[in-house]
Amino acid sequence: MTIVIHHNPDCGTSRNVVAIVEAAGCRPVIIEYLKTGWTRPQLQGLFAAASLSPRTALRETKSPAQALGLLDPSVSDETLLDAMLEHPVLVNRPIVCSPKGVRLCRPSETVLDLLDRLPPGPLFKEDGQLLINGQGNRVA
Repeated sequence: MTIVIHHNPDCGTSRNVVAIVEAAGCRPVIIEYLKTGWTRPQLQGLFAAASLSPRTALRETKSPAQALGLLDPSVSDETLLDAMLEHPVLVNRPIVCSPKGVRLCRPSETVLDLLDRLPPGPLFKEDGQLLINGQGNRVA
């Protein structure tokens, strides 16, 4: 199973997603989008596949969104896309692509729905939250 993770290594949620995928026995393709940037067709394709709009994919905190005036609801999707191309950090993450679909994996356990098999347990997030118990079952 090929899984692609649009990843920010400084983000705990993104690191959790990588760890979950690897614990499931997959070797994900990691794209550090802050280094590579985005293309308009790439973002449009990811957003369409994940049923996101530029507005719903906009990272509002720990980004320049407010300083750039992007939080106003009247800002168009085209303007948001232009800003995301110029400032890749404006795209919320991690976005994960798998044969089961494309999702913005926030919270990180959302990625479990994109895997063929669950990782063996117990499995914890960085903050200590249990995701998979010792019997290999998801914890609600």
